Amino acid sequence: MKMKEIRFINKSNNIDPVYTPGNSGFDLRANIEQEIIIPSMGRKLIPTGLFFEIPLDYELQVRSRSGLALKNGIMVLNSPGTVDSSYRGEVCVILFNTDEKEFIVNHGDRIAQAVICQVQQMHTTELINTEELSATERNSDGFGSTGVK
Repeated sequence: MKMKEIRFINKSNNIDPVYTPGNSGFDLRANIEQEIIIPSMGRKLIPTGLFFEIPLDYELQVRSRSGLALKNGIMVLNSPGTVDSSYRGEVCVILFNTDEKEFIVNHGDRIAQAVICQVQQMHTTELINTEELSATERNSDGFGSTGVK
């Protein structure tokens, strides 16, 4: 199977992002001149210095890092954030602090992870407006209807 090539520019002085064998994503690091303080229940936009050329039929998803979420209550606010194949700007991460104490982001900190995912596009998918949808066993049951166990 031919490897999918993802082109990127790294305008930061952080190391280039790399896939580690067995991992589904790669780290995104803060590219900032001075520390950023995220207050309790606050959010900040953190630049990465990375610019990607995502192929058609793919997206880059920005996700929370499990360790930051568990230990510090830091999460990607719009998780997963989507970077579309048509976007060529800098990838930035919206971090949200759910903890009671402030959180400090420093240059080079690993703040999120990115996953390249295949998606359906306009040229392969057609949206059809209809009056009725097919029935399933679940139908419209949602928001916890399947239980916890």
